Amino acid sequence: PRKKPDEYHGPRISILGLIGGFCDAVGGGGWGPVVTSTLVARGKHPLTTIGSVNFTEFFVALGQSILFIIALGFGEYWQIILGLLIGGAIAAPIAAKLAQKLPAKTLMIIVGTVIILLSIRTIYLTLQGA
Repeated sequence: PRKKPDEYHGPRISILGLIGGFCDAVGGGGWGPVVTSTLVARGKHPLTTIGSVNFTEFFVALGQSILFIIALGFGEYWQIILGLLIGGAIAAPIAAKLAQKLPAKTLMIIVGTVIILLSIRTIYLTLQGA
């Protein structure tokens, strides 16, 4: 008998990945907020969700970096790419340790607050530039 796919497989999760990756590539951020908040809102445990999102974010960033290099060349942008890779490598284990130590509810409040504050900042900067 064929196994029924769980909620982490199938077209819904693929669409979520597509939307999260698109937002991240186009807007310079979005993979974490889009995917994490959606999975947590659907009832997934924050520890599992944050770990999974951080793990896959490496591959999202790698793919974006490769396409960035192909499209724009490596010349003057290598410092930006290197900074993003180093920042991600430093942040991932810190996020994993925090997710392990903090209670789920506290973690959800912190993540929600950070997302709201970053969104307010982005809206403010966008309106200042308009």
